[in-house]
Amino acid sequence: MNARSRWLLISVGLGVLLNPLNSSMISVAIARLQDVYKLNYTNVSWVIFSFYIASAVAQPVMGKASDIFGRRTIFLAGLVVAFAASLLAPLSPSFVWLIVFRIVQSVGTSMMVAVGMAIIRIHITEKQATALSVMSIFLSGAAAIGPFIGGTLIHWWDWKAIFFVNIPFVVASFVLAWRTIPKDKPPVTTAKDMSVHKWFVWIDLPGILLFTVGLVSLLIGLLSAKSTGEITFLQVILGVVGLAFLTAFVRHELKAASPFIPLRTFAKYPEMMRVNVEYLLVNVLFYALFFGLPSYLQMVRGVSEFHTGILMLSLGLCSLVTAPFAGRWIDKSGPVPALMVSAILMTFGSVWLVTLDGNSPVSSVCIALAAFGISNGLNGVGLQAALFKSSPKEIIGVASGVFNTSRYLGTILSSLLISIVMGDKFSSGGLQVLGMILTVIALSLVFMSWRRQESEKLQNSQLP
Repeated sequence: MNARSRWLLISVGLGVLLNPLNSSMISVAIARLQDVYKLNYTNVSWVIFSFYIASAVAQPVMGKASDIFGRRTIFLAGLVVAFAASLLAPLSPSFVWLIVFRIVQSVGTSMMVAVGMAIIRIHITEKQATALSVMSIFLSGAAAIGPFIGGTLIHWWDWKAIFFVNIPFVVASFVLAWRTIPKDKPPVTTAKDMSVHKWFVWIDLPGILLFTVGLVSLLIGLLSAKSTGEITFLQVILGVVGLAFLTAFVRHELKAASPFIPLRTFAKYPEMMRVNVEYLLVNVLFYALFFGLPSYLQMVRGVSEFHTGILMLSLGLCSLVTAPFAGRWIDKSGPVPALMVSAILMTFGSVWLVTLDGNSPVSSVCIALAAFGISNGLNGVGLQAALFKSSPKEIIGVASGVFNTSRYLGTILSSLLISIVMGDKFSSGGLQVLGMILTVIALSLVFMSWRRQESEKLQNSQLP
């Protein structure tokens, strides 16, 4: 890999890391935000949900928009939006305004993630798995060490610092990206060629609205029912409306000329669909632990934000150390062996959570964190490599956007799972129940990895 490619990796990585970093630093700030705004966990959890819902919508849209405006333009514009949100969020006069600025921040950082992988895929053609391992350090590593950074910042300053810390990364990425990201070729279709109606059809505004309204309605219905401990007529209506909108969304996407999420592509490339399902499940597992453990440690075990961040660092360090080795391993052996080991480690980590109770040493959570950290390092490279292998180059931008949407759907489901299992009162028993559910999900990943392994063996045996 030449020097220009290395600087390109760094410039893209510094921008791309902002999304996972800001999605993870908040995990140790939940208890603090509950105290500041006098809200329960279910209400404060919308600071998580809003970020991921906005990301799930923004990334496919921005991936498509890059075909007209150019990947370089979208990446640089995302840095500007993220800069503005990072300055304004700490000044929020209320929790509602904090949610608004979190959504803006999510859109800005999603613009970079949506095109970052495509930039690497197009402009770095040698040792792509190695390049992906570097990107995994930025993506998965930033998410993994986010709680440590957030805990340290909150301990020495306050929760507002987790927004201000973005500014140096934004400035550095902008300067480097301006110099290193090649200019895009002129697009076949430009924004001037499209009317407002064509623009709405092209980005699939009806699909976006159906998806967003359906998901938000369903979440509000489920969370409010869990929060009140009873099911009211309004909550039933919200649930029914949510399911109806999501059903209409699926039907619309199958017929749309330019779908928001190309469901028909999954039918054409079934292996790409399997990769996205795996990625969704991996993120349900990872983020259920990621968001569940910090709140459990602070609310049940009385651990401070700073020491919670220290404990969570074991996850981040294991992920960072594993990613480079994963890249070299996958370059030689392909993604299948790494994904199998990852699934087994997640199963072990989930079972370990079941063994923890109120008398277990606080430090014992590091065993589960280490297992998930190593798994995260393997998954970050393995699933991205599996996506590239299963997706034709001409649709890699769309495939990357859908891939990241799968990630955010997984994180939304993980937060919903925590809210349903734990409610507003975390407990050791609730953590054990969560561990049991995660064990079942992890075992399903073991089975999926085994099926892929057997499928590859069969294909190799049929080769002349």
